Amino acid sequence: MKIRVKAPLLLMTLLLPVMANAQSVISSINKEWTYQHALSGFAGQTSEISAFDEATNTIWVAGAVGVDVLNLNDGSLLQHINTSSFGSINSIAIKNGVAAFAIESTTRTNPGIVQFYNTNTRALTSGVNTLTVGALPDMLTFTPDGTKLLVANEGTPSTYGARIGTSVPRVYGAPALDPVGSVSVIDMSSRTVVATPTFAGVPMTGSNIRTNTGMDFEPEYIAVNAAGTKAYVTLQEANAIGVLNLQTNSFEQVVGLGVKDFSLPGNQIDPLNNGTISFISANVKGLYMPDGIAAYQAGGNTYLVMANEGDFREDDGDRSAASTLGGVAPLNNLRISNTDSSPGDLYAAGARSFSIRDENGNIVFDSGDFLDKKAAELGIYDDARSRDKGVEPEGGQFDRY
Repeated sequence: MKIRVKAPLLLMTLLLPVMANAQSVISSINKEWTYQHALSGFAGQTSEISAFDEATNTIWVAGAVGVDVLNLNDGSLLQHINTSSFGSINSIAIKNGVAAFAIESTTRTNPGIVQFYNTNTRALTSGVNTLTVGALPDMLTFTPDGTKLLVANEGTPSTYGARIGTSVPRVYGAPALDPVGSVSVIDMSSRTVVATPTFAGVPMTGSNIRTNTGMDFEPEYIAVNAAGTKAYVTLQEANAIGVLNLQTNSFEQVVGLGVKDFSLPGNQIDPLNNGTISFISANVKGLYMPDGIAAYQAGGNTYLVMANEGDFREDDGDRSAASTLGGVAPLNNLRISNTDSSPGDLYAAGARSFSIRDENGNIVFDSGDFLDKKAAELGIYDDARSRDKGVEPEGGQFDRY
């Protein structure tokens, strides 16, 4: 099965004891089977997000035009559910025998929908099975008890705001049409959208929040604490997370995640895509910009694991080569943030790592340059991505049982 998960958060969490204790090793990982979604006979089908249903022992794989339901034992296709008539499917989550699909509209700036399927019959559930949510629902997840479903409505504009003036760092105005970023809160007992909190007027704390990029806050990924009382929403391009109170269904704060100093020991990067992998301590900072996020409990506290992929606007209008701001070799081709960088003070997208933070956003662990260097050691490092974001940790989705 081909699933686009560059650095699953669950796997990273499991690897922490291995990194801390050199005596602990993973002896072997064996491939059980492979399913080629592109060869299944359904035009346009890909493999993006998967969810496991314990009751039916099936894996549901969302991929652009629909969902492939696979037998976990042998990888055989049990059913293809075509969702192309509704739009593009972006995510899937399963809880208590219900599979929830997040589907963006064919005009992505229009409201999207969430659909509910019975995992036994693989058909739409009885009663209410389709709800309208915000624009571009990109990810969705159930609370641990399954009473609520949270949908990250990314709300990406089709055309971004243009640069204002010639100042450095650069500043961008608002786009003509930018659907508001939000989270839809769905009550599963009534199958209704009970709230759609946005970020208007929400207090901001922390540092290095990007607010002048020509786009508003765009929710990317959601993690929920064990009690089901708070959700943590990555705002990737803004280098921040939103803290959502699930008792009031409103955002409490937006927390800026700061930057990582690539000049410090243990934080080396390879800034060149020249065919030679060479890690150096560089006079550059990295905006964490996490994509995937997961929450776990330890010692009575909530901790957040974040995959620090980094990301720019889809049109890349907020990035440039470092040479445009005076960067010289070997940093001249490094892709940097236009809205944060100035000559002698360069900021790249992403931290090329994963971090563990407390629920207030304070870092308690960062993997440093481990992922990049381990990928190079194993011969799987993509040097063509060196000047951009390195290994680009992205994250993975898993469910609690």
